[in-house]
Amino acid sequence: MYKVLNELVIMNFSNVYTEQTFYKHERVHWINCTDIQGADCFCDSEASQKICRRMEPLSPQGIHFIDSGNYHYISKFFTDKILEDFILVVFDHHPDMQPSLFDELLTCGSWVKAVIDTNRHLKKVVLVGISDELLKHIEPQYLSRIIEFKESQLEDLEAWQKFHTLHFNLPIYISIDKDVLSTDEEQTNWDQGKATLKELKRLLLILMKNDRLIGVDICGGCNYSINGLLDANLRKDDAVNQQLAQLFENQVKW
Repeated sequence: MYKVLNELVIMNFSNVYTEQTFYKHERVHWINCTDIQGADCFCDSEASQKICRRMEPLSPQGIHFIDSGNYHYISKFFTDKILEDFILVVFDHHPDMQPSLFDELLTCGSWVKAVIDTNRHLKKVVLVGISDELLKHIEPQYLSRIIEFKESQLEDLEAWQKFHTLHFNLPIYISIDKDVLSTDEEQTNWDQGKATLKELKRLLLILMKNDRLIGVDICGGCNYSINGLLDANLRKDDAVNQQLAQLFENQVKW
């Protein structure tokens, strides 16, 4: 159904990965987007066209690292490639359901809403680790398409197992923004949640053992434009990326 690339995909917008090592032992398909203007946080139509052209040979299958949270909208471009009914599972501190300032402007804060609006194969969105407070600001007309497992529930593995049994009945695509993690685990350029990496991995394992995973993308982490990027933040980011990549590589056969 999909063209499978037996490679780890890295979308490079900000050079956040250039000094990291988590991917050095892998076959890597590197997509350079550092020259594309109009793509940081907000993605205009010209930038969208350029990015999609460079992503054309890529499959939604596999592991995709898509730079900082400023570029989380890349998840929409991967899910646009899915050719079957699916559930989108988003691990994020934010719901990314904001109305866009302009209809044609895709943003890192509106991309989930855009997928709901445009993707005929999407059947539901599961928001995991979302701020309890931010959930209150989702527009009412979208609530029937969204199911949430809140930030306040993340420690309860039994509750997650029951939640999974109730709500998962189709192949899944997972999108992870590492700002779902606490600042003790990872330093991102957005406000963050309270999850530990151990909790995140436990939830992901339940999905991988019970559902057919179409693909996964991972964004977030430190950003070179924030305080010059301290070495300690870089090492934390690299270590988290390494653990997440290994988790999927060890559990999933694409």
